[in-house]
Amino acid sequence: MTRRLAEVAKKVGVSEATVSRVLNGKPGVAEATRAAVLTALDVLGYERPTQLRGERARLVGLVLPELGNPIFPALAEVVGGALAQQGFTPVLCTRTAGGLSEADYVEMLLEQQVSGVVFAGGHYAEADAPHEHYYRLLELRLPVVLVNAATDSLGFPQVSTDDAVAVEQAFGHLASLGHERIGLVLGPGDHIPSRRKLAAFLACAKATGLAAGPECVEHTLFSPEGGQAVTTRLLKRGVTGIICASDPLALGAVRAVRRFGMSVPEDVSVVGFDDSAFMNCTNPPLTTVRQPIEAMGRTAVTLLVGQIEGASVTAEELLFEPELVVRGSTAPAQTSAAPVDRDGEHRARSRT
Repeated sequence: MTRRLAEVAKKVGVSEATVSRVLNGKPGVAEATRAAVLTALDVLGYERPTQLRGERARLVGLVLPELGNPIFPALAEVVGGALAQQGFTPVLCTRTAGGLSEADYVEMLLEQQVSGVVFAGGHYAEADAPHEHYYRLLELRLPVVLVNAATDSLGFPQVSTDDAVAVEQAFGHLASLGHERIGLVLGPGDHIPSRRKLAAFLACAKATGLAAGPECVEHTLFSPEGGQAVTTRLLKRGVTGIICASDPLALGAVRAVRRFGMSVPEDVSVVGFDDSAFMNCTNPPLTTVRQPIEAMGRTAVTLLVGQIEGASVTAEELLFEPELVVRGSTAPAQTSAAPVDRDGEHRARSRT
């Protein structure tokens, strides 16, 4: 007991006597101090006294699919900072292969009596994934906000990048450079943002009359390896411009172009999506569509805190405008396409 008092007091910056008064439910402690002591108790892993367990902790779960893609640590930084400004402490939960599932994390967060949860890149965006843990949160009326598009059956507030506008910007950029055969690399087929990007891509192809139909579309996992594998197929079909649904996919596409004996952007132009960290340091620097992570993260926290405080917040999806960032991975199309052998191997042009 003495150790617990000392650790909590040190964490909050108050005396052990103050911590004791809070834990015993005695008066004479400022509400802000009381909330800070209870939050510290949760963060340090101590159980609350029985009489205090019914109260929600000032903890908020932040559930991410991974930290390998730099866009997710960037979002965590924005959300964590905005939560701290509102007096909440984020609890970061990241899915890993063979580790805890998203549903497992939800159970853990509920045991911690969190005040709410922010999800990003979760199973809610996958039509064929299990969604039971979301329905449980709906039944419990726990405040939740989803970042980027979800399936239609969930009624949580959402903040999303406008996928249609993102594709229109990337497609228009490549078309303006003279690319007449444009490819698209997406995530899995049940991924809702990828479906939105696909619809916008086909609409752009139809409106412009360019050769960019379903045969120029590939689905894969969100990884450089996935991007490399499917880009090779697109190159064999003669595409000269490629739009990717994430920056890691785009980096895989660049690698595939080089393995194919071609160059970026001299032979093939590549556009990413996210504008995650260090994309201006790649070789060549990556042209990409920037997600407005700062605005989206802060809005997600505003919507969540509004729910926690009992305010009425919109359940409609809020769409944020992306921004095309032009760098060195895109260039005007060659006047004539390089020939491709029957086995799909590119015959490198002679360079003088």
